[in-house]
Amino acid sequence: MASRHLATLTLALGLGCVSAVPAVLAQQTSSDPVQDEPTTAQSQLPPVPADEDGERPAVSPGAAGESGAAETADIGTDRSQPQATQAVGADWPYYGGGPKAQRYSPLDQINTGNVGNLERAFVYRTGDMPSERAKGKYAWEGTPLKVGHSLYMCSAENILISVDAATGKENWRYDPKVSDDAIPYSASCRGVAYYVNPQAGDAAACKTRIIEGTLDARLIAVDAKTGEPCEDFGDNGAVSLWDGIGNKVPGWYAVTAPPAIVRGVIVTGAQVKDGEAEDAPSGVIRGYDAVTGKLAWAWDLANPELTGEPADGETYTRGTPNMWTAPVGDEKLGLVYLPLGNSSVDYYGGNRSDAENEWATSLVALDVTTGKPAWHFQTVHYDLWDYDLGSQPTLVDFPTDKGKVPAVILPSKQGDLYILDRRTGESLFPVKSVDAPSGGVEPENLSPTQPTSAYHTLRKKRLTEKDMWGATPLDQLWCRIQFRRANYDGFFTPPSADKPWIQYPGYNGGSDWGSVSVDPKNGILIANYNDVPNYNRLIARKKADEMGLKPINERAKEDNGSIPAKAEGAGDPQAGAPYAIDVNAGWRSSLTGMPCTEPPYGGITAIDLASGETLWDEPLGEALRNGPFGIASRLPLTIGTPNNGGPLTTAGGLVFVAAATDDLIRAIDVKTGKVVWQDQLPAGGQATPMTYEVDGRQYLAISAGGHHFMETPVGDYLVVYALPQNAS
Repeated sequence: MASRHLATLTLALGLGCVSAVPAVLAQQTSSDPVQDEPTTAQSQLPPVPADEDGERPAVSPGAAGESGAAETADIGTDRSQPQATQAVGADWPYYGGGPKAQRYSPLDQINTGNVGNLERAFVYRTGDMPSERAKGKYAWEGTPLKVGHSLYMCSAENILISVDAATGKENWRYDPKVSDDAIPYSASCRGVAYYVNPQAGDAAACKTRIIEGTLDARLIAVDAKTGEPCEDFGDNGAVSLWDGIGNKVPGWYAVTAPPAIVRGVIVTGAQVKDGEAEDAPSGVIRGYDAVTGKLAWAWDLANPELTGEPADGETYTRGTPNMWTAPVGDEKLGLVYLPLGNSSVDYYGGNRSDAENEWATSLVALDVTTGKPAWHFQTVHYDLWDYDLGSQPTLVDFPTDKGKVPAVILPSKQGDLYILDRRTGESLFPVKSVDAPSGGVEPENLSPTQPTSAYHTLRKKRLTEKDMWGATPLDQLWCRIQFRRANYDGFFTPPSADKPWIQYPGYNGGSDWGSVSVDPKNGILIANYNDVPNYNRLIARKKADEMGLKPINERAKEDNGSIPAKAEGAGDPQAGAPYAIDVNAGWRSSLTGMPCTEPPYGGITAIDLASGETLWDEPLGEALRNGPFGIASRLPLTIGTPNNGGPLTTAGGLVFVAAATDDLIRAIDVKTGKVVWQDQLPAGGQATPMTYEVDGRQYLAISAGGHHFMETPVGDYLVVYALPQNAS
């Protein structure tokens, strides 16, 4: 296999050979021994009887009598009852399409029979391109909303914009003036939230409002009609998220994902820049009233008694697991589902608290009326691999022999897909345990087993030396030597300092923030995924100090907050821990810059929703813009590239996806996995597409903003497609 793939890319690079990379035809799963894992969820509340629909009834708001609790009398909305949700179809009113975040549209005007006729309806440019200081730090990743005749979006540095959905003519823009020094790893804004104030009259200002979180940690609310700040929200349309966090260090605490709004409460976490220090900003989750901006509640997992703002001079618990990605809510149940990451130091856990170990890398169902946990489900025990939950969860009515069950789909970076009863957190399929390797620098702390899903995994078989690959024979030899030099005992090989260790899958997945799409019409789940390892090594503290590795708060004093453009984990100091970390993301050869493992490096798969069985699995991405030394091959050979961004599925029988590093957007037949249309984007398509309808015409939109980490061209384009006006 390795020699055939080597020959393939050699041809792609013009070095001569004739073989083609075969498609991935069947799902390969880990061969590690497994046993049943008895506990699948940990309930933090007593069970609540189900109502007639089988769903948990709404919970009335609790009294605000606990220490630090918010004053409910100051809150402008009634959280005890569900609010109206908006349907996906002509509109795309939520980041994930509809309220269940299925990234699915019932529109079918564009279908397998006519998708080849798609043409560009318009291209809109946000005007938000990196300044000289921000070069190498842009990764827009945005998906617009559509309501009525307007598209709503945020640019990479949080400029809020509305354009006409049929023409691309700008309606308004609001610039919150985010500074370059606020950029964490990337200038990213994945989306915004749309909210209708049920208490306001139709003519009232900010009856409908657009809400975003910013890189400099603010919540911004503007009138959806005019773009003017909502005067009744916080301080003239803005709420600071730095309150209770501690000293403001730009770039350390930032919001890159859209919030969820459930029962009139804006629920948000924040991205805490990984690997800097154990004394990092808190991962506290907070709820704010969507009308007034007042704090409704706070959930500090290590200090649950603190349900409001900390006392003067105090902070929420520092260094705790955070939620950097998008949550999703269930209005009827009154629950919001939070995909949590791990503690602020990813690759050493010896100083973590019991609370951190309990809640890290878990899906947490929080009661939005009170801010208290209902249940949580942990996907990694004692996570030392940065396997934080990056995907927005997806809600489905899951088919079973006993009828449909309200469920939540939870993708993970290690490739496992879990199906959980969203009322209780119980898994609808067996949760297995694999015997985890021991060793590393803290063998006494490691979990002896790790959970895996019996429903489905995107994870492939364990690596062998034969899987080591190269763009040249010398490259392949170098990679095989590095394989022999490293510690590798399969899935969950623990971090080591004596020599490098191989982490497979790497921290980009499996599934990352693009999440999955569900076609409820055909009962199909679509997931695109990465299939590359990381090559890591812990660095002893003395050596890290000699190398000058300092956390962001110390660097900010020396270089005015300038943040070097580097991959996550590539020389992170992990201050406060005995080790720093160096991560070679994607395990790229130092000779050519190409991955050390054989392609494909990414794919897209269709899964039978009811059974979890693979329907088809194909590589995603061509060699067009990939090659050694950063030189593009220009050859359209499907090799499967790393990808970043999610899929969209429609009732027209199509999956639309960009994400790969070839800068193409594709339409794939949902039943066969075959590409039936594609177009070249003006910049990298590391975003999730969306679709909508205006005056009976269906449109397809994708943000082409590029991605510094994925090394695709940076841009500020919103590219919108439609069938020709006279097409049927």
